[in-house]
Amino acid sequence: MNEENHVIHKDGQVSTDKVDNAIEKIAPEEREQILQNFDAFKEYLGKRIAMGESIGLSEEQMAKIAEKVADHLAANEEPRNREEKLLQELWNVGKEDERHMLAHMLVRLAQSSTPNR
Repeated sequence: MNEENHVIHKDGQVSTDKVDNAIEKIAPEEREQILQNFDAFKEYLGKRIAMGESIGLSEEQMAKIAEKVADHLAANEEPRNREEKLLQELWNVGKEDERHMLAHMLVRLAQSSTPNR
């Protein structure tokens, strides 16, 4: 697969317009496993955040990706637990700047949930 299909390029550039495509490439069984349990979701997100940090992405870049992921989840996935339902409701009533701040908080939540930090 060439780099133009990736969300994050080798040079650190982020293509948030490719987030939906990247999510759709996750096998349905894996996506269900990630979303079934909120702790599993935080763990998955935490691993992706750690990966982003390791290649030098800033919190702002990760928050922009998190915004796109949240947009996708709110539009295409039913919440599987109370925590996801609350996040979806907050996302749906939030204004653009509030959603951006919530994305930052999700990045920090995932960072704080990652072991060995």
